[in-house]
Parts: sequence; C-alpha cells; structure tokens
Amino acid sequence: MRVGLTGGIASGKSTVSAILRDLGAVVVDADLIAREVVERGTPGLAAVVEAFGDQVLTPEGDLDRAALGAVVFADPDARRRLESIVHPLVHQRGAELEAAAPAGALVVHDIPLLAEGDRAGSFDEVVVVDVPTEVQVERMVRDRGWTREEAEARIAAQAGREERLAIATRVLDNTGTPEELRRAVEELHAELAARP
Repeated sequence: MRVGLTGGIASGKSTVSAILRDLGAVVVDADLIAREVVERGTPGLAAVVEAFGDQVLTPEGDLDRAALGAVVFADPDARRRLESIVHPLVHQRGAELEAAAPAGALVVHDIPLLAEGDRAGSFDEVVVVDVPTEVQVERMVRDRGWTREEAEARIAAQAGREERLAIATRVLDNTGTPEELRRAVEELHAELAARP
C-alpha cells in the first residue's frame, strides 16, 4: 500500500507523519531527503550553487537555507529552477527507500508539494492534512515567530487549499485537539494497514 501524504505549511502534516511512523508505517520523508540530496559534497549542492551562486553557501560550505529561501520564495522562476534540480533527486532517493521497505509494508510518502506535481495518481491513497488558511497563518506567527506577511508569502508559494483537496482520497481535518488528530490517524492507519 502506497500512500501520498501532504498538507499546506503549518497544517500538521509532519505530526501526522510522525504518528504514522510510530504506528509502524514506513515513512519516506521528502523534506528530509531534500536536505540529504544537497548536503555538502553532493552533486545536488553543486547544481544548486551553479544555478544560484556562492551566496547560497555558508562560510563552511553548507547550503544556507535562509539565503536560498529569500531568493526562491520571492521569485517564482527561481523557485521552479530550484525544484527542477532538487525534485528529481528527491524522487530517485524516495524510490530507493520504498524499494527497501519490507514486503507488505504501509509506505507513506510525506510530500509537502504533492499537489504541485503530477504524482498524486501514482499512490493508492492520497491523504491531505487540512486546516483553513487563517489557521496556517496563526500557527506560523505563533509557533515560528514569522510575520503575517512572511507566513502569507509561504502559503502563496504553495498550491492552494482547493488544489490539495482536489487530489485527496482522504482528508484529515486538523482543526481540533492533538488527541483528536491522533485518534483520526490511528483509525486511518488501521484501515489502510488492513487492506491488501
């Protein structure tokens, strides 16, 4: 069983992913892989530097995520250029991790930008963690210390809520308590894990 898991920034997708991992699912985390494929010394980092210049590196030679983020979140063309470098590397590494999963495992691909690509149809189920946009903004301001403008810019850089819901085969509403979310994820996991 292959599951695509997505949700907008500050929707609680990472929390859902962690619960699924705790319940025994094999989680292939695109965010973690995206960091791995641009670590110091990788071809991915070399390609990013070639595209954006040395100003996206720290003095130690690591990717300066804040500097790169300032460039790509302000410029849709730059963001697409970055995605054209990183996404194929992430996809390849994700396929390797899935291939290494035990036979019959529930494999969950945690992909923040699933709605932006054309991969939703490759999964048996697509689970979208959903909250209203205003809740996303409130969480980023409260939990991450961002300004409202920064939060709104990040939301605008992702697919809209309607686009995510359009690819969903399951929707997890995360406007309730953490306990309610955990119960919903446990029920979903039990149902999906029982399917052949």
